[in-house]
Amino acid sequence: MIETDILIIGAGPTGLFTVFEAGLLKLKCHLIDALPQPGGQCAEIYPKKPIYDIPGFPEVLAGDLVNNLMEQIKAFQPGFTLGERADTLEKLADGSFIVTTNKGTKHHAPIVAIAGGLGSFEPRKPQLENLAKFEDNGVAYMIKDPEVYRDKKVLIAGGGDSALDWTIFLAEVASEVTLVHRRNEFRGALDSVEKVQELKNLGKVNLITPAEVVALNGDDILTSVTVKKTTTEEETQIVVDNFIPLFGLSPKLGPLADWGLEIEKNAIKVDNTLDYQTNIPGVFAIGDVNTYPGKLKLILCGFHEATLMCQSAYQIIHPDKKYVMKYTTVGGVTGFDGSKKEAPKAVVKAIE
Repeated sequence: MIETDILIIGAGPTGLFTVFEAGLLKLKCHLIDALPQPGGQCAEIYPKKPIYDIPGFPEVLAGDLVNNLMEQIKAFQPGFTLGERADTLEKLADGSFIVTTNKGTKHHAPIVAIAGGLGSFEPRKPQLENLAKFEDNGVAYMIKDPEVYRDKKVLIAGGGDSALDWTIFLAEVASEVTLVHRRNEFRGALDSVEKVQELKNLGKVNLITPAEVVALNGDDILTSVTVKKTTTEEETQIVVDNFIPLFGLSPKLGPLADWGLEIEKNAIKVDNTLDYQTNIPGVFAIGDVNTYPGKLKLILCGFHEATLMCQSAYQIIHPDKKYVMKYTTVGGVTGFDGSKKEAPKAVVKAIE
C-alpha cells in the first residue's frame, strides 16, 4: 500500500505543479498516470510543440515545460505509479481514500486530486474510405517530432489552434506546407490566424479554404491527396509526403466516470467559488478535466486551480494548524531531504 498526503491522478503539467504547491505546504504527493512517463499530452503527443501562454516564457516547447516542472519539484521527492490507470476509488470510514490501479497497485491518501487532463483520448479521424491503409504510411494524427517532416511536403487539415500552430511551425521545417479547412473562419487564436495569412502572403504556406480532403491516393504509401473546394465542387490532386488531420481529440473519462462524481459534458463538475472540490468531499478536480461557469482549458488556469486546491487540502489534513503567507525567497525552498534551493521570486506561500 502506497501512503501519501495528496494522491494525484494524472502527471501532466497541472498534476506536476500540484506537487510544488503541496511541497511548499509540507505535503507529500504521489502521482498515478496511465502513460509510461510524466508530462501527459505535452510529453506523449506534442513534446516539440511551442506553447505561448505560460507566464514568463514568450515561447516554450511542451517537452521543455515538462522538464522544467520536473526540475522544480525534484526537492519534494514525489512518488510515481506510471503505466497504470487509476481504476477504483473507495472511501474509508475515516474519510480517506484507497485508489486501486488496473494492475492492482493500491494507494491510500486523505486527499485525491484528479488532474487527468482530457482523460483517455483518441484522435478524431476524417471519414475517408482508405484512411486506415495509410496510417503510419503517410497519415499521422499527432506530431511528436517535427524533424520527421524536414524537407517533406505536408498537408494539414483543421481549423483549430493545433492546426494553425503546426502550420506556422512546419513552415520553417517542411519543403511545402498546405493548410486545408472546410470554412473560411478559423477557431484558433486570432494572432495565429494572422500569422498563417502572413505566411500565405509570403508564399511559405498554401492556404485552401473552404475545402476538405476527400480522397487519399497511393499504393502502399501515401503519394497525394484529393482536395475539393466546397463552394465550386472543384477537385485538385496535391502531391504530398504526409497528411496530418488535426481535428482534435475525443476525450473519455474512463473509469473515473464510475466514481460517483458529478459529470457534465464529459468533465467533472467542481465548486470554483473556493477550491475546485467535487461533490465527494476530499476529492478535487483541477485542470482540463473539470468544468465550472467560465472555465478555460488552459495550462495556466490549471496551475491556479492547483494552488487554491492545495490550500484546502492542507486545512483538511491539518484542521488544527494555521499557516501564514510568505515569500519563498525569505528562506528559499526546503526539500523533504533538507536540501535548500532558491525559489523563483514570484512564487509565494510557505508554512510556518
